[in-house]
Amino acid sequence: MLVSAALVLMMTGPGLALFYGGLVRRKNTLAIMMQSFMLMGVITVMWALVGYSLCFGGSGPVIGGFEHAFLRGVGAEPNADYAGTIPQMTFMVYQLMFAIITPALITGATAERMKFSGTVLFLILWFLVVYAPLAHMVWGKGGLLNAALGGKFPTLDFAGGTVVHISSGVSALVCALYLGKRTGFPKQPMPPHSLVLSFIGACLLWVGWFGFNAGSALGSSPLATKYSITASTRRSTCPVAMSLRPQA
Repeated sequence: MLVSAALVLMMTGPGLALFYGGLVRRKNTLAIMMQSFMLMGVITVMWALVGYSLCFGGSGPVIGGFEHAFLRGVGAEPNADYAGTIPQMTFMVYQLMFAIITPALITGATAERMKFSGTVLFLILWFLVVYAPLAHMVWGKGGLLNAALGGKFPTLDFAGGTVVHISSGVSALVCALYLGKRTGFPKQPMPPHSLVLSFIGACLLWVGWFGFNAGSALGSSPLATKYSITASTRRSTCPVAMSLRPQA
């Protein structure tokens, strides 16, 4: 599970950082890469403070509670509601990697359109207002969309199809439409400055899928093997947000 967590973290940095870094103009390469790097740190802190608790604490229909705030009670003992065979600390670390990459996917739609400070503030608020409630509703105990753990509606989300990809993809589309075209487009040419970087990043993202999907089985099992191969091949490296190449 820790290896799977490391593979998912690799998808954000360096995977996503290189993928997006090669698609922007040379002068903005460091800026877009730093956004991925920044999220690795900021979301980790947010996750430890309240994020994990809001997603997997409590049993409310929309949002969790604060019983695990500051990681209180998160230790070596398994949490039977979510992963009865691994330490809750390990489960927390693995879920942290999902929380990091989800807002990072959105940065491809805001590339070269938002200031760094504005991006930081927006994604922190997005994490609290969008990601945490959705993660609890789909994965959390008592969540509205988690009938398996006491919720009202059944939802199938094995490895983040709803919580990660739909949420980031829709949010990225809204951001791109709201922010509009980049200054100077289409009069000024704005081709990707390095397809080599993007290619390396795409390869790292594809490798990371094996941690993304296999780790979601929460153990070494036939389910992990099945989904790591089929889902990684089917999804390739193209979640919705990645298709929003910063070209306008």
